[in-house]
Amino acid sequence: MSMYVLVTGGAGYVGSNIVRSLIDAGHRVCVIDDLSSGHRAALPTEVELIVGSCGDRASLDAVPQQPDGVMHMAAKCSVAESLQQPRTYYNVNLSQSIALLDWMVDRNVGWIIHSSTAAVYGTPGHMPVNESTETQPINAYGATKLAVDHAINYYAAAYGLRGVSLRYFNAAGARPDGSLGEDKTPASNLVLQVLAVAMGKSDAVEVYGSNYDSIDGTATRDYVHVVDLAAAHLAALQGIASINGSAVYNLGTGTGSTVMQVIKAARCVTNHPIPVRTAANRPGDPPALIASSAKAHDELGWAPEHSDLMTILRDAWAWHQSHPSGYASDADQQTRESR
Repeated sequence: MSMYVLVTGGAGYVGSNIVRSLIDAGHRVCVIDDLSSGHRAALPTEVELIVGSCGDRASLDAVPQQPDGVMHMAAKCSVAESLQQPRTYYNVNLSQSIALLDWMVDRNVGWIIHSSTAAVYGTPGHMPVNESTETQPINAYGATKLAVDHAINYYAAAYGLRGVSLRYFNAAGARPDGSLGEDKTPASNLVLQVLAVAMGKSDAVEVYGSNYDSIDGTATRDYVHVVDLAAAHLAALQGIASINGSAVYNLGTGTGSTVMQVIKAARCVTNHPIPVRTAANRPGDPPALIASSAKAHDELGWAPEHSDLMTILRDAWAWHQSHPSGYASDADQQTRESR
């Protein structure tokens, strides 16, 4: 059944991939995005974009028709920045999400699928992490996203919403057809930082910490292809009618890669030496985060199909090579073609 879906943050990295997957599946989409980190060029021309905040009632009221539900991607998402600017993170991630939920209740919008994060788990005592692992975030980013997860749970119980929180581990990669990738400045994730060095935009990768309990002393993360994350949102949409209240799902592969393993793989993919600089452990970074996604597999029928590390890096590298200036490359090309 075709639905009309409001996607907040839909011009961003993950959001634009979700928009594309929704359209390919026959759904209709409206996007709200303030374009602080998103790009109009990442959206199909037929998608209506409201430039504004999902916490602003006027922007929400500008949605041209009643949405069946909301996919909520709009958020700030840098661990380091969240420790330096917690006020911003609580305002953007939490306050604006509450305003969105209030609007949904007032408009009788039926469901919300929330882009949550593995950062809610903090420094877990066992791996892999499942949904019953205690949530103890160690940075403002994780704390604000967990607060939204809790709010969805309570709003669902009180107001009849249905809600799903999808806790991503580390999103990476690019759409295999080369149309969508990650264009973000400053780069806040490892894959983007590594490829920036290979592109000549930076001289070395900062490696934060070399004394972790891992095969090479660097921190370990679970990397998930952005196309697999988009597929998980469609799976959650297909299952939303059967959810009673709210539910939480981890999205990961169950396999971790250390920082140095990512860098070594990227050296092979890019044929670039990618120098490193070792720095002190960074506050707010757990030593390791690896997901169990058994619940998503069992209840949503989801499993990652593109998330081996080499595929992630090859797809991301191909996009960056074809978009050396990010989405500005597309604008430059359109300008040249129009002359």
